[in-house]
Amino acid sequence: MRLKWYHLGLIISLLLAGFLSPFASSLPDGLEKVAEDLGFIEKGKVILSSPLADYLFPGIESERLATSLAGIIGVLLVSGLAWKLERLLIKGIKE
Repeated sequence: MRLKWYHLGLIISLLLAGFLSPFASSLPDGLEKVAEDLGFIEKGKVILSSPLADYLFPGIESERLATSLAGIIGVLLVSGLAWKLERLLIKGIKE
């Protein structure tokens, strides 16, 4: 099997996610910051719990490794969902 451009893109994305994830800011995002500043963050309700809350892979002591794994898993999940959506769309067009 020959390496195609999208295989190379996935490999590069995985390497970047694994390497750069630990350097992500630990500061809250914009919406969370505004909710903290205006004092209504406690009123928020959890609708769905995140399996990788705060971008940490559970059960791993090293925060850098846990964050890297969360980034890699995120890339794999999004890539898999995009690939599946592409397959469904192509199938729908052909029919």
